[in-house]
Amino acid sequence: MTPQQILQAARERGQEQSLPYAGAVTPQEAYALLTNDNNVALIDVRTNAERDWVGRVDLPHDAVQWSLYPGGTPNPDFMAQLQAIEADKHKVLLFLCRSGVRSRHAAKLATENGYTHCYDILEGFEGDKDAHGHRKTVGGWCQSGLPWLGA
Repeated sequence: MTPQQILQAARERGQEQSLPYAGAVTPQEAYALLTNDNNVALIDVRTNAERDWVGRVDLPHDAVQWSLYPGGTPNPDFMAQLQAIEADKHKVLLFLCRSGVRSRHAAKLATENGYTHCYDILEGFEGDKDAHGHRKTVGGWCQSGLPWLGA
């Protein structure tokens, strides 16, 4: 699929689910966009600790914590930090977190603040927990075999 086809499918998902942002992409679609379109940026919204201890995407990306570690308190400077790293409000932004929850919130807030092309990466970096309570085995960037660097 071309980047345009991927974004169209992502927008259709967004419309079907009444998402308050442009849409949602699978990890594989996110990877295809990030490696084939210069107008796409990856924003990892996990905590610094998660990136340090769990791993990170092995592609150029930016990081803005949605919540802070320790404690999980909301990052009061989230929008200011996002605007500092990405001033172009028309650039395609792909938001990534552990399992796809915080990234949805980040995409929504960025949209509310004038960013016009915000997408959630479904399943996140680690995906959902399996029957044993472990991640990286059910969905997500890692389980999909996409490039990442371990901790």
